[in-house]
Amino acid sequence: MNDALSDTRANAIQVDHVTLELGDRAILDDATFTVRRGEFIGVLGPNGAGKTTLMRALLGLLPLSSGSIRVDGQAVVRGNPSIGYMPQIRSGLAGRRVRGRDFVAMAADGHHWGLPHASPAVRADVERVLDLVDAHALAARPLSELSGGERQRLLLAQCLLGKPKVLLLDEPLISLDPRHQTGVVDLVRRVQRELGITVLFSAHELNPLLNSLDRVLYLGKGRAALGTVDEVITKAVLSRLYGSPIDVMRVNGRIFVMSGDVEIDKLDHAHEEGDEGHEHEHEHDHEHDHAHGHKAKGKHTHNV
Repeated sequence: MNDALSDTRANAIQVDHVTLELGDRAILDDATFTVRRGEFIGVLGPNGAGKTTLMRALLGLLPLSSGSIRVDGQAVVRGNPSIGYMPQIRSGLAGRRVRGRDFVAMAADGHHWGLPHASPAVRADVERVLDLVDAHALAARPLSELSGGERQRLLLAQCLLGKPKVLLLDEPLISLDPRHQTGVVDLVRRVQRELGITVLFSAHELNPLLNSLDRVLYLGKGRAALGTVDEVITKAVLSRLYGSPIDVMRVNGRIFVMSGDVEIDKLDHAHEEGDEGHEHEHEHDHEHDHAHGHKAKGKHTHNV
């Protein structure tokens, strides 16, 4: 009994025989896996495999067709303060004149799109997270003057408000050049190690994460494979997840997942997971609970 309780407390996320459906399609079909506390997990998979859908289920925003999910030992609930969440970000931030510090504080009040009235406690927490991501200089400048990588630094600061135990980062590398991608991954890894928190970091390509991740969660055809890079990024496993023959090539410390003569991320990830209701650079109405139990609603355009 005590051993079982100890095992539960050692796990950050437990997915047990979970089926997730969108319309008549099973995004996950009887998936079971466990993420341990303090792990950095890269979440990958073909277009429409369910990376965003899984994160929304962890946030309690999508009902499960069957099975159960526990986060930090507790059943999934909407607005879980243990989770920090960075949604897929699109156009809109680049033109905003709001200062970086005010932008970060907006997440604490749930007022992402209006200036906050921050309490002393919120202001102190904002300074704490700005220090964590080394963004005090950025905090004094408007978002419109910042690069994509610099804005991602402030978005990560938002996620850290309230001291979450789990971070869900949904495609934070989109639209960033390789140098900024490396900077974002290194920053997340440093903060993750410093705080001892768990990170699920979804991405279109494995290589930017290779030097930082502990294990890979690969989704495809309703299945989930979780393990080390050597265990998961293999011809046999990926062919099963893609439902077609896949080759894996290792060249100069990089890994290339190939379908015939075409690299998978070039073929399959030229656009966002449209089957899951998210597209690049277009306006959409949405409502979701932001990290730490705050709700934001409205029509936004996001792009970094």
